[in-house]
Amino acid sequence: MQRTLAPERLAGLVGRLDSAPAYRALCLALQELIGDGRIPIDTRLPSERAVAGALGISRNTVTRAYAELAAAGFATARQGAGTFAAVPVARRRAHDHTLGAATFADDAIDLTCAAGSATPGTAAAYARALAALPAYLSGDGYLPSGLPALQARIAATYARRGLPTTPAQIVVTSGALSAIALVARTLSRPGDRVLVDTPGYPNAMGALTLGGARLVAAPMGDPLGDTGWDLDGIESALRETAPRLAYVIADFHNPTGLLMDEAQRARCAAALAAAGTLAVVDETLQATRLSDAPMPAPFAAFARDAVTIGSASKLCWGGLRVGWIRAPQPLVARLVAARVQLDLGSSLFDQLVAAELLDDAPMLAARRDQVRRQRDALARALRTHLPDWRFRLPDGGLSLWARLPHSSATALAADLERDGVHLAPGPVFGVEGGFDRWLRLPYAKPEAQLLDAVERMAQRWTALPRAGARGRRTASAPPLIA
Repeated sequence: MQRTLAPERLAGLVGRLDSAPAYRALCLALQELIGDGRIPIDTRLPSERAVAGALGISRNTVTRAYAELAAAGFATARQGAGTFAAVPVARRRAHDHTLGAATFADDAIDLTCAAGSATPGTAAAYARALAALPAYLSGDGYLPSGLPALQARIAATYARRGLPTTPAQIVVTSGALSAIALVARTLSRPGDRVLVDTPGYPNAMGALTLGGARLVAAPMGDPLGDTGWDLDGIESALRETAPRLAYVIADFHNPTGLLMDEAQRARCAAALAAAGTLAVVDETLQATRLSDAPMPAPFAAFARDAVTIGSASKLCWGGLRVGWIRAPQPLVARLVAARVQLDLGSSLFDQLVAAELLDDAPMLAARRDQVRRQRDALARALRTHLPDWRFRLPDGGLSLWARLPHSSATALAADLERDGVHLAPGPVFGVEGGFDRWLRLPYAKPEAQLLDAVERMAQRWTALPRAGARGRRTASAPPLIA
């Protein structure tokens, strides 16, 4: 379904055109809005006459701005249809990184993956789980819904957060991504639309389309501003596209790190209900809170029919492939029935380990302290060595979302590979690219690696503006761990 941007909406996004000439200011403003995803790719822009009226400028000014926008690759003019937002081919989901970390040099620093080593105490949890395993060996080991003891522990965590949950509402899966794929296959059909934030989590975008669904971009607001979510844009996208599902990361959004407050959750949930759209809420980063500020109520407290995804991997260890789904009781049977067509349950041993870790509050607190120190170390290094890069310090999550003052993040990431630093640039996180002034910088690695990486980045950044024009790079999309 074609999306159209209203002239009043465009005027609100552009704001005042303070610099001269006006056509150039308008072109640059639109280029930034399209490049960072606030105007989604393939959105039809208002007519030149309508824009002129909304902004109080001449039609000739808009005509020239649209022409420059198209020349820069950020718009396409279709005869008889209008002007549509685009991004240059070289910046569409460019530079995804493969899983082949073993091919990196010995001194390489891999910051493509927002995950770190196992939490101290993980080995002890495995030992306790191994001691508990013999009690289960007389059974067949198939648990499509999950280990009852683990289901009960997970349900209790929701109850403590103010969301009453029974163990029967929990389905344990082999990681959060498996949970997202299962929900998508069960609750959507080929051709259905699924609303996703952009920028957003690329692995989830892939999982959501496994059943043939089509992604609809819901642009975030300014990641460096105070609001984060463009709720006007979300409401507009819901009205125009009527998606079956909406994938929501309300807790320490990946990649921006933003936290949706309760008023925003209530408004977003109401808009989803009005559109008849089911929320699929990804809470895999919810437990990574790094401040003492109270957390908002779970999104499902505002959207009672929401399906919620959780995981032990981000806070504990990526090698522990245990995730879960919390769903209203009527949906659980459908999810389990679909699940047994894919596998017959998650590893029982891993579930025993997860049950041990979820009960170990001191260990999880120590993990948060470790991640907080790494976050602060990365932020200090960036402010020292790259003071013109802009980012906000998140209260949780595992990465910073940094905006370059100029140049291409894709080009910078490609150059940094020669220096042994591997990064995921902004286009990886867009539904159709864009965000080429942004880099995601995970802080889940040891402090020494983070400091070394920033120093190498600063050296390369100093040379990048003098490197001259860059040729177009061929986009590719091998797998990425994000």
